[in-house]
Amino acid sequence: MPPKQAPKRKASSPSSSPSSSHPKKPKPASPDSDPLRTPHPLAPLAETHGIVQRAFYPPEMSTARARAYTTNTLPRPIEALQAALRETEPACAPAPGRAVVHWFRADLRQRDNRGLCAAGAAARAAGVPLIGLYIVSPQDWAAHAASAARVDFALRSVARLRGDLDALDIPLHVETVGARGDIPARVAGLARRWGAREVYANMEYEVDELRRDARVVRRCAGEGVRVRVLHDTCVVPPGELKTGAGGQYAVYTPWFRAWVARVNGDGEVLREAEGPGRNPGDARERLRDVWEGAGEVPEAPEGMRMDKDERERMRKMWPAGEAEAWRRLGKFCEERIGAYAEKRNFPAADGTSSLSVHLAAGTLSARAAVRAARECSGKKTDKVDVGPEGVKTWISEVAWRDFYRHVLVHWPYVCMNKPFKPEYANIEWSYDKSHLTAWQEGRTGFPIVDAAMRQAAGTGWMHNRCRMIVASFLAKDLLLDWRLGERWFMEHLIDGDFASNSGGWGFGASVGVDPQPYFRIFNPLLQSEKFDPDGEYIRKWVPELRDVEGKAIHDPYGRGKGALAKKMGYPEPIVSHKECRERALKAYKAALEQDKASSCGSLGRRR
Repeated sequence: MPPKQAPKRKASSPSSSPSSSHPKKPKPASPDSDPLRTPHPLAPLAETHGIVQRAFYPPEMSTARARAYTTNTLPRPIEALQAALRETEPACAPAPGRAVVHWFRADLRQRDNRGLCAAGAAARAAGVPLIGLYIVSPQDWAAHAASAARVDFALRSVARLRGDLDALDIPLHVETVGARGDIPARVAGLARRWGAREVYANMEYEVDELRRDARVVRRCAGEGVRVRVLHDTCVVPPGELKTGAGGQYAVYTPWFRAWVARVNGDGEVLREAEGPGRNPGDARERLRDVWEGAGEVPEAPEGMRMDKDERERMRKMWPAGEAEAWRRLGKFCEERIGAYAEKRNFPAADGTSSLSVHLAAGTLSARAAVRAARECSGKKTDKVDVGPEGVKTWISEVAWRDFYRHVLVHWPYVCMNKPFKPEYANIEWSYDKSHLTAWQEGRTGFPIVDAAMRQAAGTGWMHNRCRMIVASFLAKDLLLDWRLGERWFMEHLIDGDFASNSGGWGFGASVGVDPQPYFRIFNPLLQSEKFDPDGEYIRKWVPELRDVEGKAIHDPYGRGKGALAKKMGYPEPIVSHKECRERALKAYKAALEQDKASSCGSLGRRR
């Protein structure tokens, strides 16, 4: 029985771009003009196999350029934004104009939204109305490989948000901008048309978005419009937690201790931001032109649409909007958070919150999630590290989202197709198409892997333990380039989150911030037996194996049930884990040795 195909969109390419105004392919600089722009030696393989989306980005950067961020040789994108904000502040008149604008991005809610709160306060202080803005950018979705389900969820959430704001007499202007490079000019143009002198937004920490916002700030300043970009997505903003030496943490455990100390020690960290308030009574008349030109929430761009059945299935499983986010959060805290520590690793147990889609879209703030969990401790406390294990463990999982954003901001090359550990860029990956297809379709012959991939196909979501299993299997057992898996997740999962996805794949492929050595390789059979002991999860998602009894469910061909599995159409294992483990160890070791030799050679030349 073949698995259902995942809801997906066409892969990004020059011919399938969602916009006719397609960016030109950038040309890499000559090594003589800028050695740091010399592509990595294995970049041709990345080009051949589509690792880098060349419609938007240059070839894979060199390891030297990645390390230049670590040594502060290159300015980080967030530093460019901060400089733009700092340098344009004196040039912008303090007068509020006829309106204040809040630009919604991945913060599709009115409750506990710091940028919206500040915009509403500024509008009330000046006695002018507030206008909401949402820009649909098909090229940004394409560049970030957003799944069709993710795009659909975002647009449905925008529609819900518009209704919520409408009840407050706040218009939400929705507009599609075809070329991503035109966004700064369009934001400035709309502010000018509406007579607004202030635009508020919450910071997005990905490289493209930080650079875009720096351009927006400068372009708006030229029109006399001041842009304020606030921290909102993270509980603790990037840059606020420092090691004893004053640097950024690269290991979660000490970072989390610092995070807990910061949250416990400052009551403002988790404070709920006030709502925007209602617009003045005459706002509809004063903003007549804005209401009339607000635009409809569009369909998903062509190439990013699901068919009717997929769309209906996703909408039933994943209702959109902040009201649903709060309902789901309340239900989890009431029914499941107490047992979270014990059940979270068992995919058949339904022990997780499934709130990742709402956190990714911003229909729920991470602060709200932590506050709600803390209130479940059964004690009157303002601490996040006390109470039942389930509560503390879930809060620590929410904190991982902060951690991966902190990493992305300080080491932005992880957002640019590079591993956190640059030396692992030298691994000679396999690009076996038959193996990749088997992994994507859930037909590897490893039941736990196949169940997880089919869950993604059927629901647009995958249990976190299973994400680790399939990532390790792709990178270690199949020795496929981890970036193929990273992109596949973004293209198919409804909760695709750039920072968390990059961090998770770094963990699975041992190329990320995880301090464990590369020779930690998940054994899929042992993972299956430990976390799906009765085979309940496997039987749900791999119907060919429903009649396989006992422990044979984890390895039917190796435990005497091969004939039954074959009869039902389930494939034999495509690789031997033992042999693949040895192959992976050799490949990783060779990459480290090559990097060491290269570093020694460079040192000798410098001498």
